[in-house]
Amino acid sequence: MTELRDLYTYSSVLDDNQCDAGVFRLDLDGGTFHWSDGMYRLHGYQRGEVVPTLGLVFAHKHPDDRDKCEDIIARVAETGGFFCMYHRIKDARGHTRRVMTSGEAILGDDGSVVALEGVTVDLTRTLQRETEQTARDAVAGATSTRTVIDQARGILMGLLKIGSDESFQLLVATSSHRNVKLVVVAAELVQLANSVDGRTYLDRAARAIQLHGRTKDAGGRRAG
Repeated sequence: MTELRDLYTYSSVLDDNQCDAGVFRLDLDGGTFHWSDGMYRLHGYQRGEVVPTLGLVFAHKHPDDRDKCEDIIARVAETGGFFCMYHRIKDARGHTRRVMTSGEAILGDDGSVVALEGVTVDLTRTLQRETEQTARDAVAGATSTRTVIDQARGILMGLLKIGSDESFQLLVATSSHRNVKLVVVAAELVQLANSVDGRTYLDRAARAIQLHGRTKDAGGRRAG
């Protein structure tokens, strides 16, 4: 049996860790599979523990992905060409891995497909890291938004001599009147307060926000 070896190192620009990967070859005449050590690791084995077969490969595919993977492999084995599949596998320890498998059909002298060769790369850690970073960014963004709005409320409280709840409602009314996000209204007010040149217009902006709030209240009373 041909013994494949991992010739390449796969890594992600999103992570310091190397991505586990392996190469494979499937000889269609007899259905013999050849795995590199990386392919054994991806499936939760060590070389010598199992004999890789097409049946074993499909048995490790996630049930929701198995039919599609079988269809792609069957089509390439018949017609040739290249293939690329993002899917999930369950290794021998029950862990779900998200992997990318890509490869090509190898043609014989008569032009028929005699083998499939390719590589499988484990993307689990990379995707997990990216998801965690997205969550951290979302939390940071939410915290930043609250901070800006709280700063704007404090500015209105000081300039207009009003309470926290009333200042917030004025910001909401202005946001609705201008059809812009609340954080945009707040950020503009904070920017004026922090700008030497903008302080001349800060009181005018606060009065305009107060006017928007009063207009909304008056409109609400008339509507009632």
